Amino acid sequence: MIERRPVATLLSHLVVVLGVLIVAFPVIVALVAASQTSEQIAQSVPMSLVPGDNFLASMSQALFGGKTIYGNTLPPVAPMLWVSLVSALVIAVGKIAISLLSAFAIVYFRFPFRGLIFWMIFITLMLPVEVRIVPTYAVVSTLGMLDSYAGLTIPLIASATATFLFRQFFLTVPDELVEAARIDGAGPLKFFKDVLLPLSATSIAALFVIQFIYGWNQYLWPLLVTTREDMYPIVMGIRRLIAGGDSATEWNVVMATALLAMVPPALVVILMQRWFVKGLVDSEK
Repeated sequence: MIERRPVATLLSHLVVVLGVLIVAFPVIVALVAASQTSEQIAQSVPMSLVPGDNFLASMSQALFGGKTIYGNTLPPVAPMLWVSLVSALVIAVGKIAISLLSAFAIVYFRFPFRGLIFWMIFITLMLPVEVRIVPTYAVVSTLGMLDSYAGLTIPLIASATATFLFRQFFLTVPDELVEAARIDGAGPLKFFKDVLLPLSATSIAALFVIQFIYGWNQYLWPLLVTTREDMYPIVMGIRRLIAGGDSATEWNVVMATALLAMVPPALVVILMQRWFVKGLVDSEK
């Protein structure tokens, strides 16, 4: 029997509504600011929360750039969105592919120092890109990968976390499946493709969401390896739109760019929400 407690139910709903408002308020401010002109934003302190009628113009100016009323030339955001999308997809797919193969090799193949190799991979969790950024930059520069998609993505596609998660999952796969595949004449790659990959679908989906957002939000690494404006990701583009010195900042365009930067990660989370949750909490994993 479910015990009904009106006070507890009301309190829990209030907490949820308060949490949603706290999370949503910055997005609401960005929407309102993008719908106003830069003069309207500058004239009222604090900014008015009454929506304006300039939303489409702000979005157009953010996407395609151009001259502003202050005489500033804004770079187009559309190429930056493309760079971020390609980088995030390559990082997410690359991390998952490398982690799947490395976990498969560690669990199902017998070779010398197998345990040591796994722990060496696991120890790299203590060495994120921020810690090894100087030698990593030196290698990327020496190989001529600056201002390229390879330079933006290759140093970030190895993932000890994903390797560990897939290894733990593969260890739970019954040995009977391995024996049945061997009796049917399936080789290692066929067993990997026809058995392990379908079983890992929910884990792959959950990791894809996490790694896509990780790749999309990269700022420090692209800041170092890119010098050409056509290779800037959207996160760097937002920072470049904030003027310094005596220049006036077009806050309506900045907020429109921020909204555009939120759309792809939000779509990935919304479209893959069911798989994401199932991959994290599925008891059969």
